[in-house]
Amino acid sequence: MSSQVKPSLVFAHGIWADGSCFNKVIPPLQAEGYEVVSAQYGLDTNEADVAATLRTLGRVHGPVLLVGHSYGGSVITAAGTDDRVAGLVYIAALAPDETETSQGQQDKFPVTDVFQHVEVADGRAWMLPSGAACFAGDLPEDEQKVVWATHFAPAAELFLHNAPGVAWRTKPSWYIVAEHDHTVHPELERAAAKRMGATTYEFDSSHVPMLSQPDRVLDVIRTAAKAI
Repeated sequence: MSSQVKPSLVFAHGIWADGSCFNKVIPPLQAEGYEVVSAQYGLDTNEADVAATLRTLGRVHGPVLLVGHSYGGSVITAAGTDDRVAGLVYIAALAPDETETSQGQQDKFPVTDVFQHVEVADGRAWMLPSGAACFAGDLPEDEQKVVWATHFAPAAELFLHNAPGVAWRTKPSWYIVAEHDHTVHPELERAAAKRMGATTYEFDSSHVPMLSQPDRVLDVIRTAAKAI
């Protein structure tokens, strides 16, 4: 694939994270000639996060492959309806339909372990230190501690409202299911992937395969990029 036809890659992060959660996969993609930007947004409202991602699309050349992790899947589901977006990659991600919120999609499945390690304070949902093992249990302990130390707490009501638009209904999608996920339920992931007709991969990973198995995540992103 020549540099002239490579899509640009825009990443969308989840809660308890920011754009740096993709730092293990960004450098190899840049080295291969991809234009890459990781969107940064405030986790205040889904509408604002989608708007920030749309602004990020304006900083790269089209076509764009959107890659969303966790709650970032809700972001790319709406932002992906933009004409500049040619495909979607979901990593252990939410992917609500037009009749669902992020919370509503999760409510259809058992509550995962991480939510026993959350404290709501000052209007935000903070992950307690003990939650790092649920969130990123297949990382070394020192890396888990960094994940917790840099985690970014979302607004407590973030999951209750969604921006309009369901891109996976009309655009090709790829989905990585994290088999040992204790943050987004693996059965939710499988159901979401099946519903969207995604090309699906199952990883024996925690909720953060882009940190614990970056080479495998890179392979999926490359496959999607070549397909669009």
